[in-house]
Amino acid sequence: MALQAKRLRQLVLLPFVSLSAIMGMSSAAYAEAERWQMNMPESITAIGKDIYDLHMLILYICIVAGIFTFAYLFYSIYAYRKSNGAEAANFHENLTAEISWTVVPAIILIIMAFPATKTMIDIYDTEDSDLDILITGYQWKWKYEYLNEDGENVAFFSNLATSQDEIYGRVPKGENYLLEVDEPMYLPVGKKARFLVTANDVIHSWWVPDLAVKKDAIPGFVNEMHATPLVEGIYRGQCSELCGKSHGFMPIVVNVTSQEEFDAWMAKKRAGAAELKELMALTLTLPELVERGEAVYQKNCIACHGANGEGGIGKVLAGSSYPLGDQTAHIGIMVNGVPGSAMQAFGAQLNDLDLAAVITYSRNAFGNNMGDSVQAIDVFNYKKGQ
Repeated sequence: MALQAKRLRQLVLLPFVSLSAIMGMSSAAYAEAERWQMNMPESITAIGKDIYDLHMLILYICIVAGIFTFAYLFYSIYAYRKSNGAEAANFHENLTAEISWTVVPAIILIIMAFPATKTMIDIYDTEDSDLDILITGYQWKWKYEYLNEDGENVAFFSNLATSQDEIYGRVPKGENYLLEVDEPMYLPVGKKARFLVTANDVIHSWWVPDLAVKKDAIPGFVNEMHATPLVEGIYRGQCSELCGKSHGFMPIVVNVTSQEEFDAWMAKKRAGAAELKELMALTLTLPELVERGEAVYQKNCIACHGANGEGGIGKVLAGSSYPLGDQTAHIGIMVNGVPGSAMQAFGAQLNDLDLAAVITYSRNAFGNNMGDSVQAIDVFNYKKGQ
């Protein structure tokens, strides 16, 4: 009997001992818990911190309620055990008990509802933003367009930067394998950014855990969310909606910088756009077009057509009919895509110069050696004549 009583006392004390152990965890133990993601990660945005605080508040309430409930349960088992002469009560109802177990949980829920409601309202409050960014999902990349009141928007595509050699195991994988891009999104620290999220083809989802943002990108719909980053740094995310063969190759990188660095980056982007306009008016030589086209191919075409034009999801380009055929037909395929196939329409994804360059490259690479070239004006005239 003494042994049974000792075991019951241990059960009663177990919740309190566990709580004391948690409260007394060393910094090393906390670091280990963080490494294993045993708790919700703390965000670097204002709304993310509110969500984290709400999560911890409700967690603490649940812990206290659980400790009280199980402590009372184990105490009752021990204090009113049969070996101590206790006899079970026999009654039909107890109004006080019924009111207590109804009112007390209701009060707790009301206490939790106030901060939860405030946080939920803040999550959907996209008003008074400092900058607006249109995010469009494509198979398999992201397009970011910074919207300006003057109508001179800054737009670019963000593509996976991990090399094919890493993907196919020919070289060791880097630290940010499949989480690196050629063009990251930039945000100024302390400024509220409103994100308008949509898609061009199938459903995607834009997710950056450190920013506490995740929103589905649905063709034909525009979803809104916002973030106010408070800490400078580089933050990574991924597409979190299965969107096809290369779903895992759609990383997201957000670079949060000072306002000065953000302004310098934006000025550089605007200067690049102005330089591109000048290039569009020029007639480039065949080597210049091939060099530019190779870079465009590496970013946009290699995943489907292969490094050497050997094909895969996309058609074989080496010795294929349309790189070796009529230029106008080739331009049409690049601009409009091929319905019912994996060949996307690149008319809205690439500028006229890059379209001309990659067409020229595919007609002269992989042993095709057509010796001809396509200029930006040719692509422009084709689009205009459609």
